[in-house]
Amino acid sequence: MQPGVADAACRYNRLQHASSRPRSGRVQSGDGREQPFLPLRPPMNPKAPNGTPRILVVDDELVVRDSIKEWLDEAGFGVDMAASGAEAVEMLGRQSYGLLFLDVKMPGMDGMEMLRRIKSIKKDSIVIMMTAFATVDTAVQALKEGAFDYVTKPFDPDDLTHLIRNASKQITLSEENKILKDRVTALENVDNLIGNSEAMQQLLRDIQSVAQSNASVIITGESGTGKELVARAIHANSPRRFFPMISVHCGALTESLLESELFGHEKGAFTGAVYNRKGRFEMADNGTIFLDEIATISVKMQVELLRVLETKSFVRVGGTKEIKSDFRVICATNRDLRSMVDKGLFREDLYYRLNVVNIHVPPLRERTEDIPILAEYFAGKYCSAMGKPPV
Repeated sequence: MQPGVADAACRYNRLQHASSRPRSGRVQSGDGREQPFLPLRPPMNPKAPNGTPRILVVDDELVVRDSIKEWLDEAGFGVDMAASGAEAVEMLGRQSYGLLFLDVKMPGMDGMEMLRRIKSIKKDSIVIMMTAFATVDTAVQALKEGAFDYVTKPFDPDDLTHLIRNASKQITLSEENKILKDRVTALENVDNLIGNSEAMQQLLRDIQSVAQSNASVIITGESGTGKELVARAIHANSPRRFFPMISVHCGALTESLLESELFGHEKGAFTGAVYNRKGRFEMADNGTIFLDEIATISVKMQVELLRVLETKSFVRVGGTKEIKSDFRVICATNRDLRSMVDKGLFREDLYYRLNVVNIHVPPLRERTEDIPILAEYFAGKYCSAMGKPPV
């Protein structure tokens, strides 16, 4: 028998054997009752043993399912099959899959309905739609609903393998991104705010309360009490924590330098401006800007800061283009801003714009019960840094 004829015969026999299985997804038990026909429970890991994503193919056509399974098995992918949307939903309840192929046209629950259901449960699922009746409208609708890609029958095995490789890279990237975000969350916490006193516990409660909002915050307290640590704790526990917190020490800069630092400048705006430079407000887009020693800024800068807070837009020094930026403002000061407002040294409208929430950091003399805890913390920290045994 010629090789081509032999291959065809083998495929015919295999399909004939497969077609003898019930299409309805149910089989007769020994006592004559129908029972769900499901494969053995697959492993819970969404990846195959070789690290590739485990795949679920959902198609009501037996020939298509068997052909795809043969190709993917030969390529080394772990793959399971479902003959209907209902069967696939039942399998998804017992097993996680890294990648799903869904046929658009199926009796009962069609592919588009199943895509929406999958995305409502797990938004980052990688789903590829399949159809023999390709139209632009259907493809666009599938992509809008969150499909990773859209392929038409008949398939080229090489194209299918290439598509799965690309999807695998996307899955790996998403997993690495999640791990990175978890690490950032673990690193940025309030562990540096140490103390068991009631004053410190109230401070931690205040941080937790204000962190989830976008309200502007003024942190007050004497020098050295840890106002910037409080600002970082607020940012680290806020929805903006995956974007930068940009710090500006207003008291260390002259008016002209502070203006350039906050708003940025265009090339040639002043002597020494040899290139365009982003300002701190622009760098803090989607994040938080921390303005330390806010009481030291000039009246002119107070006016400019008020406008930026009202419009969330600004113009670089020497520029004409208005730049938008979405940021949260946290300020700190060791002065009494209310008293400065009464004396005319600080704008009242800016004060109320900034002082939506006020958090006061108590000095150590008001929480002396925290001294032993702090002594133990710093002793351990510096012994570790110097390679010495803890005292």
